[in-house]
Amino acid sequence: MEQPPLIVEIKDLSKSYHRNSQTISVLQHISLEIEAREFLALMGPSGSGKSTLLNLIAGIDRPDSGTVRVGGVDIALLSEAQLARWRAANVGFIFQFYNLIPVLTAFENIELPLLLTRLSRQERREHVETALHLVNLFDRKDHYPGQLSGGEQQRVAIARAIITDPTIIVADEPTGDLDRISAEEVLTLMDRLNRELGKTIIMVTHDPRAADKARLIRHLEKGLLQ
Repeated sequence: MEQPPLIVEIKDLSKSYHRNSQTISVLQHISLEIEAREFLALMGPSGSGKSTLLNLIAGIDRPDSGTVRVGGVDIALLSEAQLARWRAANVGFIFQFYNLIPVLTAFENIELPLLLTRLSRQERREHVETALHLVNLFDRKDHYPGQLSGGEQQRVAIARAIITDPTIIVADEPTGDLDRISAEEVLTLMDRLNRELGKTIIMVTHDPRAADKARLIRHLEKGLLQ
């Protein structure tokens, strides 16, 4: 069976933050390769650097040293404007607290990333309706976030994350604010995205039940990848 191509290549990556006169080392000489269609869980205690590593892969933050290549692009070399365009085209984000816009309906929240594309209004509608069916929320498309449960809001967020067919999906504690049943529904959906649609997913979690859905688990401890 042919080996899947590498989608993420990280070499000798380090990241520190400065607080007053202190330099706080968060990640130290991290190297990591992630294949296309992988479902990776990054685990570790609070402060271990999990979310920092996720943000570097997603182009939200920049490393102090080392390289981050995603889909063959060294994103650390991009300008801020180039990086913003790259994120919009290549990264789907799933956050712990959903980050939905409260004055927009579920349909409008999902459609939002498509407004940056050249798709027609009819094409956008077709894409959004397909995504709504995928997350089993078509009957809730005209509801606002405040009218949806936490699990439903997270499923809207997942539909928004996949709507542009991104290279990678990054999920930061996607079940951290959900009850057990809602969390299981969200994890089952993410598993389907990976296994049936071949989506590459990188998930930060402290929950072993969430990590069990991943196909590969890596641990971070005090800025070092285990």
